[in-house]
Amino acid sequence: MKKKPVVVVIGPTASGKTEVSITLARRFDGEIISADSRQFYQRMDIGTAKPTNLEMNQVKHHLINVAQPDQVWSLARFCSEARNCIDNIHEREKMPFVVGGTGQYIWGLIEGWTVPSDAANLELRRQLEQWSEDLGSSGIHSVLSRIDPEAGKFIQETNVRRTVRALEVIFSSGRRFSDQRSKNPPEDLDFIILGIEWDRPKLYERVDLRIEGMLNSGLLEEVRYLISSGYDPDSSALSAIGYREITGYLTGKHSLDDAVMLIKRNTRQYIRRQANWFKKDDPRIKWFDAKMDLAHNMMIYLEKELKARQ
Repeated sequence: MKKKPVVVVIGPTASGKTEVSITLARRFDGEIISADSRQFYQRMDIGTAKPTNLEMNQVKHHLINVAQPDQVWSLARFCSEARNCIDNIHEREKMPFVVGGTGQYIWGLIEGWTVPSDAANLELRRQLEQWSEDLGSSGIHSVLSRIDPEAGKFIQETNVRRTVRALEVIFSSGRRFSDQRSKNPPEDLDFIILGIEWDRPKLYERVDLRIEGMLNSGLLEEVRYLISSGYDPDSSALSAIGYREITGYLTGKHSLDDAVMLIKRNTRQYIRRQANWFKKDDPRIKWFDAKMDLAHNMMIYLEKELKARQ
């Protein structure tokens, strides 16, 4: 069976994935599939750094604005929907570009993860949710990390919903959550993974500029609108960096200056977690220096790789 190519563009937050992926997709007659877990949600545009309408008009995008903020998009659903997009793009003889920085979504798709499918134990879940309220997100996550260190690595501390679900599966089955996640890589797809590399201090400068830009573009008003529309501030979508901290300001938990400081700090921590998902020594990833004519170098490499893999 001849494998069909799928280009994957990865990199940390604020590394320039959107711009370079659009350039590449235009060059190789491609379409972009978002693998950013927050860009699924409608009405969350500024804080998620969604591609602009102008950018999305240049290249067709998939899996952006496909859910309401109170809906849950699981890893399993993303993998299923992304695979459907890939097949549809291939059927139209175009090139799929999977673009994002959410490590578990990227590797879940590439490695064919099968997540635990145990039936929900609603009474146990309610007890765990109450426990998480008592302990806070970091406290309940530390419980998971002690019981299942591997699950603690790939489930973000801020994602209380997934932490609770992992503990629910562990206590219901008597087995670690991470042990129940099998891998079945798709045999008909050939993934070409391109990584964007930045010096950390320079990347942090870009992050700070992006955050200031978000605030100037109306992040406060966006979060205020979501809350006034009845969306739960504790929902999975609104736990995203930027939304959580601004919600804290709007509800009187801290000042605006403190909220901005927290956004910058939490984004730096997230970048460090992303580095654990995308290792510099991973032979599957071809890394490119963002400061060295990024789009041109990626284009040359991709042309050679596609030709070699025909």
